[in-house]
Amino acid sequence: MIQRFVFSGTGGQGVITAAIVLAEAALYYGELNAVQTQVYGPEARGGAARSDVIIADSDIWFPKVLEPNVAVCLAQQAYDRFSGVVRPGGIIIVDSHNVRIHRNISSRQFELPFHKTVMAEFGRSQALNMCMLGALIRLIPIVSPDAMRQVISDRFDERFRETNLSAFSSGRNLVSESVRTF
Repeated sequence: MIQRFVFSGTGGQGVITAAIVLAEAALYYGELNAVQTQVYGPEARGGAARSDVIIADSDIWFPKVLEPNVAVCLAQQAYDRFSGVVRPGGIIIVDSHNVRIHRNISSRQFELPFHKTVMAEFGRSQALNMCMLGALIRLIPIVSPDAMRQVISDRFDERFRETNLSAFSSGRNLVSESVRTF
């Protein structure tokens, strides 16, 4: 088993933090191998951001994702760049507020209202990345929700812990059991 993820968006959306949380959950609590790499532009906010995660039950020999099974695109520029490199039969997950999808015959695409959900619940978009992770883990249950909650609890300061845990649960609720894919 091997899953290759590309998380992409702009600086400030938390794509790198989300990738780290997923990789840590797989490594520390899922008894899987995981590697995470990141690339971001020189801008603190608004520049391009990308993080790759590979999770496998065997050794991982190359840390870069060339053809992801899953692409998460939280900005239009990220979608335009990465939606075409997803493996046939793969999954593309986008924030419906920031991304307009094109027809893609070889991939399953999910437009989910991450921005709208966190704005309604918290009045700001800072936990959008945890909302996205909740939906991702519901669609592709590569690690348990409890493992994710544990990493979120460990990683975030107590001032932000409950918000991020709540956003993770809200993201899970965006995806019904009937649309799980793997």
